[in-house]
Amino acid sequence: MDSKTILIVDDESQIRELLAIYFIQEGFNVAEAADGAEALLNMQEVRPDIIILDIMMPVLDGIEVCQQIRKQSTVPIIMLTSRTQDDDRILGLEMGADDYVDKPFNPKEVVARVKAVLRRTAAPQQYVPADIIAFDDLTINMAEHSVSAFGQPVMLTNKEREVLWQLASHPGKVLSREQLLELVWDYSYSGDTRTVDTHVKRLRKKLGSGPHTPWDIKTVWGIGYKFEVRK
Repeated sequence: MDSKTILIVDDESQIRELLAIYFIQEGFNVAEAADGAEALLNMQEVRPDIIILDIMMPVLDGIEVCQQIRKQSTVPIIMLTSRTQDDDRILGLEMGADDYVDKPFNPKEVVARVKAVLRRTAAPQQYVPADIIAFDDLTINMAEHSVSAFGQPVMLTNKEREVLWQLASHPGKVLSREQLLELVWDYSYSGDTRTVDTHVKRLRKKLGSGPHTPWDIKTVWGIGYKFEVRK
């Protein structure tokens, strides 16, 4: 298997060095950036397979960097946040981050998170027909990592696509936020259910679903969400 490249973005050199040691031990190629502007430059140069991105940084903060990256790429992004940065954490998820890890953190947990994300985003070895779900004006192709709505391709992050897949695979069935966390984030997740809410919010916006579309992601108050197909 080819080595994966990880871009570690943090203005604290000690954090970058610590994470680099652990990821190099796991066989990763490691690139680093000390601020947001350098992160965007390195993003173009090294084409990382995954990014660890701190929120609080000089020049450009992690939120703005995430937003810029999402205009051109669906590369997985895991954000590093302080436990006091609750609003920034949610904003980061709304901007397209796949996940977050609270500081202070255990480097082994960060490695486990990265491996879990990469496992779920690895391309299948061959095309599998069962990996396609199609409704009126919506096609989800997990084998090709693609989604189209109303005849147009829709750029979704890996986690957004997985949330949509889980909901669309069970039309009419209510999936709780906790179930979606377990199905999509397949590791011991230390976050809260608002992570699911932010991903669903972004899905609705990107897909253009609403009361006049043939399908929609409906909120079941106090429980979770369901994919509803209108007849």
